[in-house]
Amino acid sequence: MNYEEGEDTGEDRPTTARLREVLDRASRVVIVEAPPSEADSADLPRLTLTGAEIGELAQRLAIVDGGTGDTCRCSGWPTITVYGTQGDPVARWTLHHQSGLRGIGDCDADLRDGPALTAWLAERGLTGSRRVQEELAEEEAEEERRRMRWIRAAPDGLGQAAADVARPPARDYGAWSRDRQHAGERLGALARQQYPDGRERIRLLLAWAGISARRSAGGLMWYDMAVLRQLLTEDPGLVLAACAVSPLSPVQLDGAAELFSSLEWTRAQGRQLPEPLRSLLIEHIRADGTDAMRFRMHHGYYGAERTV
Repeated sequence: MNYEEGEDTGEDRPTTARLREVLDRASRVVIVEAPPSEADSADLPRLTLTGAEIGELAQRLAIVDGGTGDTCRCSGWPTITVYGTQGDPVARWTLHHQSGLRGIGDCDADLRDGPALTAWLAERGLTGSRRVQEELAEEEAEEERRRMRWIRAAPDGLGQAAADVARPPARDYGAWSRDRQHAGERLGALARQQYPDGRERIRLLLAWAGISARRSAGGLMWYDMAVLRQLLTEDPGLVLAACAVSPLSPVQLDGAAELFSSLEWTRAQGRQLPEPLRSLLIEHIRADGTDAMRFRMHHGYYGAERTV
């Protein structure tokens, strides 16, 4: 099949006018809820459009002219195949994350109204995009709740600095990454300024690190790592002394479990913890630890004997 994917000429940017030009010459359009590699399978949900429906699709496929200048790494779905008047396929496009379109030019383009297209497809029986959007919305809401819990758990005086560290990723990832690094450095400096007593500071940071230890999924986020990095910059002897000065609370023990099983700590300090800290941590994990904590314990972290 010879699809109009667009040549890399430097002037081949996607536009709505170009998209509509292709659809104006279409006899039918087939939309399949699958990536291109699977779109020819007959048992997948599909929608065939002709006549005025193609015009309706053109309205909902309106894009931001010029494109994003980039290409998503995923294969994309649904797949939209455009057939010409002779019944031959003249274009194949894919939707990406229900918010972008590929195949009009030399890069992806943002849809002007992705939710409108999702709703339009659902009205015609293709509900996959709507289902994914609902799932993504819930995931984003949970990520935001988790981010806010972390910010609110910051020790007194560090809330704004924590919010700067936890700022959500931006489209300009490079600039955001640099800003995040600088924010982490400012947070570390402010923590030392606000809490000059090293043992007090370490115990506060352990409690903060413990906030995310019982997450249900998703692993450590970049802001979780900011706290661990601060703990790893502390003198290891002072960290162990801070853990021994008085009994650790359950949330501090959760934070200690994260710190003492981190690759950076075990590479530099080994896995053997001094008593009674080792026994206290293992007892906490056996009584109320997460599956991840128990896994690390059984594999010899925290100085426990390897049992599996």
